[in-house]
Amino acid sequence: MSRKFSIAIAGNMGVGKSTLTQLLAKHLGWTPFYEAVDDNPYLADFYQDMRQWSFHSQIFFLSRRLRVQSEIVQHPDSVIQDRSIYEDAEIFARNLYQRGSMSKRDYQVYRDLYQEFIQFLPIPDVVIYLKASVPTLIGRIQRRGRDFERGISPLYLQQLNELYNGWIEDFTLCPILMVPSDNLDFVNNEQHFNQIVQQIREKLGEKNLDSYPASTLTHVI
Repeated sequence: MSRKFSIAIAGNMGVGKSTLTQLLAKHLGWTPFYEAVDDNPYLADFYQDMRQWSFHSQIFFLSRRLRVQSEIVQHPDSVIQDRSIYEDAEIFARNLYQRGSMSKRDYQVYRDLYQEFIQFLPIPDVVIYLKASVPTLIGRIQRRGRDFERGISPLYLQQLNELYNGWIEDFTLCPILMVPSDNLDFVNNEQHFNQIVQQIREKLGEKNLDSYPASTLTHVI
């Protein structure tokens, strides 16, 4: 693993992406890049009135994601990214449009911008998909105690989960490591964390050797 690598950690709200990003960055000695959530000036309004503020919020996230991608390209060392740019469009914006919280006009403008930008962005070497059930997500969201997340409904989380499952099944740009997170405690259980690290190393080894098509590299811990 002498060359620079890039890992993206994907998954629904509250699944543990930021925590795993932090732990892996410390363990591997890589640089973490975290999702811009707290500085989104539209987020509190968005959760109060999704239809009014969905486009504004998603454009903010897209702009921040592009800034992070630029920093990742210029960064000299290996990096771990908290959430990929693909999820913004394929999960969150798509869900807002499908549930009627984003107009067709706004959604099309957003998609056009997204499609233009991703043509020029580097693809991660591995995507780690953290997967958890809605009750698990709700419990973790409640424990972290963000005021603007208190009103998130189980239906909204379930809709996101369904889109995540469909997206990950069709994703072939790079190898995927799928990690079921309901009963996996990578924070307090060293064995669970080491399992993830080992499979990441295996994925990067396969990627470096370029031995397999990406579609065959989906494993479950």
